[in-house]
Amino acid sequence: MTHYSVDELMIATLAACFDDDDQVCNGLSSVLPVCAIQLARLTHAPDLVWIAGSSGVDPLDPELTASSFEAPLWRDAVMYLEHYAEFWDYVASDRFLRKFCVGAAQLDAYGNANNSVIGAFDHPRVRLPGTAGLGDMGALDKQLIYWVTDHSPRTLVERVDFRSGAGYLGGHGERARLGLRGGPALVVTNLAVFDFAPDSQRMRLMSVHPGISVDDVLSATGFAPVLPPRVATTTPPTAEQVRLIRERIDPHGYRKRGFRPPADW
Repeated sequence: MTHYSVDELMIATLAACFDDDDQVCNGLSSVLPVCAIQLARLTHAPDLVWIAGSSGVDPLDPELTASSFEAPLWRDAVMYLEHYAEFWDYVASDRFLRKFCVGAAQLDAYGNANNSVIGAFDHPRVRLPGTAGLGDMGALDKQLIYWVTDHSPRTLVERVDFRSGAGYLGGHGERARLGLRGGPALVVTNLAVFDFAPDSQRMRLMSVHPGISVDDVLSATGFAPVLPPRVATTTPPTAEQVRLIRERIDPHGYRKRGFRPPADW
């Protein structure tokens, strides 16, 4: 028995990616990143600047909602940004919003993400919500941090059916050759944590969560990741982090919704 659940482990791992001098925003249906941002602000990064729902800067008492994009989240913000007139100017700047948490229906070995269609684009088996800001974030000088609640061969694939957001494209420096800076930095799933090998830019296994083996991860992954000589165990959340998540950040348990088994494609 442990004092935490996998959603809380993922939130603590994501929170550790944020520093005190960062500026971050959250997207739609991004409950885990919102919880991670809040956890970072309440612990090691109190000066982290958060544009909640891409609208409210540094909300004083945010109320988490199921969509992670409604007014209670930013109701008591220090200031507000007009989304279409102001927010994207900050996104396009190299000085601000350098880190962005990304969810994806498909994620491939080089960090390319798909939120558009499953199957052929002209005759898809499933039509997904679309790119939203992912196409922009993937093409700008941003550090992309992916979160995946369904680590399976259909989610982590060798090649995405459609590139909604650019990762390292085909790897081996292709992104840089096209003049694109930034790119994927980390992938946090319900089984493990990956980064990207510097030379090939292929996903590399960093750590497996407590109780999960390397073989468990490999059998649930639709491609062969780079394996380092030693794979660490993901650091679990502290008792205080778990208390903050359960009692203050997300008392209604919205963070658990993304872990329900999805319908078959």
